[in-house]
Amino acid sequence: MRSGNAGGGALKAPPVGLLQRKGVLGFLFTLPADIILLLLLAYPFVLGIWLSFTNTIIGRSGSFVGLENYIDLFHSDVFWLTAFNTVLYTVVAVFFKLILGFGLAIVLNKDFKGKGLIRAIVLLPWIVPTALSTIAFWWIFDSNFSCISWLLMHLGLMSHPIDFLGSPVNARISVIIVNIWRGIPFFTIGLMAGLQTINQTLYEAADIDGATPWVKFKSITLPLIMPLLAVITTFSIIWTFADFQLIWIMTRGGPDNATHIFGTFSFQRAIAGGHLGEGAAISAFIFPVLFISVVITSKFLKREA
Repeated sequence: MRSGNAGGGALKAPPVGLLQRKGVLGFLFTLPADIILLLLLAYPFVLGIWLSFTNTIIGRSGSFVGLENYIDLFHSDVFWLTAFNTVLYTVVAVFFKLILGFGLAIVLNKDFKGKGLIRAIVLLPWIVPTALSTIAFWWIFDSNFSCISWLLMHLGLMSHPIDFLGSPVNARISVIIVNIWRGIPFFTIGLMAGLQTINQTLYEAADIDGATPWVKFKSITLPLIMPLLAVITTFSIIWTFADFQLIWIMTRGGPDNATHIFGTFSFQRAIAGGHLGEGAAISAFIFPVLFISVVITSKFLKREA
């Protein structure tokens, strides 16, 4: 009996409609989100880049001046001090957040009484709004009403209050401490979730072989948690490098520009000072660092995959 396919060839699949194609359908589903991102992110970014090449000030449209704003910044001592402050603030804060957050994650990953309560307490600095917690630390570091100075003086360890925010060195240390306090929970919770995915049989096998805690950490925990650690660290670098609220509320870049970072310096020049072009040029220096961080992390993750 002859089959219905007289030619003997394979049956042709019916034509697929345009909306049934995965690529087209996926594009249509993501189109609303893409439009929102273009309006809220791409447009301000492109506008900021354009403004950095103009001499625009508040209330007056500027003209194209090329690289003049960037050249002026390169000759500005305040700009180079701001660059130093930003790098110092980011490197020191992220380093301590990583170390302390990783340590807390390892401790909280173990079973002990009250673990749930401790986890909730650790998460509090991340939950509390930045402005509210920063105002609290502003009072803690106040030169006249600091509770730290009061306690040390009450114990007879000091004879006068500590000038936390009035000294350049003390101010830098103070804002870094606050940033570390706020950022530790992000590392702790993220890494703790990663630690819970590690197969416990690996540790049991290491115990049978007589491995020490350090060997188990170096040979099992660290390699398996490294991809997640890279992603979390990259996000922390981005958020710390582009920070604004914490510095602006506590010191407004003072004293004597000692705590200015790119975000606060840009805001001071563009909004408070009215020089939108110069402020946009300052903020443009944030993008290359963030882009490089993302590229390095992406290459690292591809290598680990």
